[in-house]
Amino acid sequence: MDARKIILLVGALIVAAVTAFMARNLMVGSPAPVAGAAPGTPGAAPAQNTTEVLVATRALPVGTILDPEAMKFIPWPNEMIEGAYFKKDAMDPKSLQGTVVRFAIPAGQPLTQGALVKPGDRGFLAAALGPGMRAVTVPVNAQSSVAGFIFPGDRVDLILTQEIAGGGDGPPLKASETVLKNLRVLATDQRTDKQTDDKGNTVVATYSTVTVEATPKIAEKIAVMQTVGSLSLSLRSIADNQGELEDAIASGDVQVPDDPKAEKAMLTRAAARPIDAGSTVTTGADVSRFQRRTVPAKPRDDRGPGAAPAPGGQTYPGAPAPVQQGPVVNVMRGNNVTVVPVGGKN
Repeated sequence: MDARKIILLVGALIVAAVTAFMARNLMVGSPAPVAGAAPGTPGAAPAQNTTEVLVATRALPVGTILDPEAMKFIPWPNEMIEGAYFKKDAMDPKSLQGTVVRFAIPAGQPLTQGALVKPGDRGFLAAALGPGMRAVTVPVNAQSSVAGFIFPGDRVDLILTQEIAGGGDGPPLKASETVLKNLRVLATDQRTDKQTDDKGNTVVATYSTVTVEATPKIAEKIAVMQTVGSLSLSLRSIADNQGELEDAIASGDVQVPDDPKAEKAMLTRAAARPIDAGSTVTTGADVSRFQRRTVPAKPRDDRGPGAAPAPGGQTYPGAPAPVQQGPVVNVMRGNNVTVVPVGGKN
């Protein structure tokens, strides 16, 4: 083997050795990738120099009653934490359930002690009311309150049941009418939050009164309804508000502004407003063939005092007592009818 081939072979070995050394250093020096989670997501380890604080999971307007889905803990930089924030190691979020938002809180922003009003605090119910709204208490029982399954924050319809008297024979007209819709429940008896047991399950309890949010005009109507008949509550589905809002927009009852921010605020207000229109009525005849459909009419007696009884001896309510007399003959002259006793003179 000549010297030239030996030099090429040695050079190739050197290049191979250097390549292998560099590849080994690259593999050893690169740490294996570690899967991590984004801050604020479940399973994420708190970053350094942060503390977990309670924030709003969605926009919370004034008057919102807090529930477990409205808040959560996320890491927050220590240098940005204020003394009014709720820290994870210093409080239990269950203690805030049922509290009311006094100042609007944007989504993702920390909840502060000054922005919330707790049940029993002065001005709690006033803070729960929206601008221009009133609180009205409705008496209920276990049957008329959906067996206690209505809680603060739910939406209900108000049903009026009454008996309408009239003339004639038979029972009075029985009628039931949905007079108001989409009323927000503020409290049941004097409780403004859901009762839970040690396992966190909701406790269903009966109550005698329900306080709802209404406009001043609707509040007047509810006061009159309580003197007319009995009131019942009908629990609404969450999806009903959206469907009725879409119908109102399509019919032109609700005008949508061009500004996206103004549109979102308007839609939120419109979905939360009580509805005082489009009531439905059910009468006794709708559920039983033996009941009336309309108010029974009162028969009229236009023949005047002292007139003879109706054929067949029938009398009319409010008519004077018939005069006792013998056989009579009805004499007709055009539209006039004269009753002449038999044997008398015409």
